[in-house]
Amino acid sequence: MPGKMNGKRVLVTGSGTGIGREVALEFARQGAGVALHYANSKAGAESAVAEIRAAGGQADLLQADLGQVEECFRLVDFAAGFLGGLDVLVNNAGITEVWDFLDVTPAQFDQLYHVNIRGQFFCAQQAVRHMLKQEGGVIINMTSVHAFAGMAGHSVYAGTKGAIMAWTRELGIELARQNIRVNAVAPGWIEVPSHRAKYADYDVEAGGRQIPLGRVGAPIDVAKVCAFLASEDAAFIVGHTLLVDGGTIALMSLAELETQA
Repeated sequence: MPGKMNGKRVLVTGSGTGIGREVALEFARQGAGVALHYANSKAGAESAVAEIRAAGGQADLLQADLGQVEECFRLVDFAAGFLGGLDVLVNNAGITEVWDFLDVTPAQFDQLYHVNIRGQFFCAQQAVRHMLKQEGGVIINMTSVHAFAGMAGHSVYAGTKGAIMAWTRELGIELARQNIRVNAVAPGWIEVPSHRAKYADYDVEAGGRQIPLGRVGAPIDVAKVCAFLASEDAAFIVGHTLLVDGGTIALMSLAELETQA
């Protein structure tokens, strides 16, 4: 399984389904050994591990609740132990919820912030402890287009994604001299199984018509960008958030997309 990630040791959180699963598979395709994490999507994580092993790659998985700091540490230590070190952490795990602002409870607020930002923070902290023992490493944090623009019902979720973008920028400059590069990826509308399960009126074709590129994204669109940011091709990129959104955020909100043919 040759590629630009040949021999790299990678942990991908939230890799039992959707974007995270494809990210783990893409790193394996490019030659990395991969530790996969899941919270609830055990079957998806197991099938990804089986696929990687069947192709001759190295992979294992661990369940962990990243809302608990000690679980973050346990996961990272497991990955570093299994892989013999850690070169790349992809902080993908997160929860997406839509709530009316006035209906949000403290428990709901805490759940999203604990997983989406605190979980990323402490996974990264433990990963850096391992990376400092070697020649450096790469951290990629998953944020969202919701860090750049608003949408009703996302007051809690968008706050976590904005925090990730700010924290990525700060950590990037803090760790750059230690040869640890930190960047983020901000996906737009990506076709994942949870959308069809969660929204009865989900319409991928209608969604594509709202995006300048004319289609909804696929997990592989994000996975390839993560692999790029982890590679030496991105060696001079630090503290940056890269949008992968088909032009969604570039489009002026007042524009009539249908007339731009």
